[in-house]
Amino acid sequence: MTPAAAVELLIADDDEVTRSGLRTLLAAQPGITVVGEAADGVEAVERARLLRPDVVLMDVRMPRLNGIEATRQLLADRSAEPPKVVVITTFENDGYVTAALGAGASGFVLKRLPVRQIAEAVRVVAAGEAILFPAALRRMVAARPLDSAEALPRAALTGREEEVLRLMATGLSNPEIAQSLVVSLETVKTHVGNVLTKLGAQNRTHAVVIAYESGLVVPGFAG
Repeated sequence: MTPAAAVELLIADDDEVTRSGLRTLLAAQPGITVVGEAADGVEAVERARLLRPDVVLMDVRMPRLNGIEATRQLLADRSAEPPKVVVITTFENDGYVTAALGAGASGFVLKRLPVRQIAEAVRVVAAGEAILFPAALRRMVAARPLDSAEALPRAALTGREEEVLRLMATGLSNPEIAQSLVVSLETVKTHVGNVLTKLGAQNRTHAVVIAYESGLVVPGFAG
């Protein structure tokens, strides 16, 4: 996808009314082209491999193959550049969402959000950022911690890398972090890359989950 191109989106949801509604509403949003639909996880994987969308909007609870396993399969396929995955769910504290983030999803949105916010999430993820809701992540991490809870003490992050990770945890984008720290965007990208490598994190979202689990980020942190 080039910067000027519309984001190509595949919608996966087993509820036909929800899927159709999302398609109609999102297709009307600027910068988004809906290229296909899937009614279950198996179809989501098949359609994504065929259509090669930029982003898959993935429901969690679907027949045949749930959204978690579908996400894992899609992102494990290195025969071509895999799509970004945004999980869409009804409940903020759905334990399945945490598992989906661990499987490599770039973030999640709630079905009850206004369509413009869902569309913005799709565009942001397509651009390489993550969609985070820190309060919801805190609740999910507390309820269902990942196996990586001890990763941060062993990661040997520099002071600046920890600072960048804290700002990532508030949901700031790279340009916003650069502005906050008064450094260049390229410097921020380097720090973010170092953080992901040292933590063994699959993406920004996974890194933030690790930060919450380790105690580096605590409830109430605001940058």
